[in-house]
Amino acid sequence: MNMENIKNRLRGRPLKFETLTLLQEKIDGYFNTTPKDEWTITGLALYLDTSRKVLCEYEDTREDFSNAIKRAKLKVENGYEIDLKKYGRTGTIFALKNFDWKDRTETDVTSAGKIIVSEDVIDRVNKTLKDFLNGQNTKNIKKRNA
Repeated sequence: MNMENIKNRLRGRPLKFETLTLLQEKIDGYFNTTPKDEWTITGLALYLDTSRKVLCEYEDTREDFSNAIKRAKLKVENGYEIDLKKYGRTGTIFALKNFDWKDRTETDVTSAGKIIVSEDVIDRVNKTLKDFLNGQNTKNIKKRNA
C-alpha cells in the first residue's frame, strides 16, 4: 500500500472505489444491464452499492472520479430529455428540473444587483429635497407636529 492510499484512509470513511477504473466498470455495468428507460441517479447509486448523497459527494470532492460521475449523470439526464421529447410527461419535466432545467423565463431587473430607478423618480426626490432644504416645507412640518 502506498503512502497516498494510507493518507486517504486516514481522512475518513474508506472509499467505496479505490480507483477510477473500478468505478467506471461499475458505472458501465449499470448502463449495460439496465434498460435505457429505467436509468436514474438513484438506480445508479443502488447499483454502485452506495447512496445518491455519497455519489454526489464523490462528484464534488473526488477530482479523479468527478468526470466519470458527471458523465453518468449526463446519460441519465439525456434519457429524461429523450422521454420529454417523445412523450412530454409531467414526471419527466419534474426530473429534469432536478438537473437545473427551468420552464420559465427569469429576468434580472436589478441591473447586476443595483436597483434601477427612473429619472422621473430621481427628479421628484431631488425637487422635494431641494424644497425642504430651502424651507418651503417647514410650515407643513410645523402643522403636523402641533
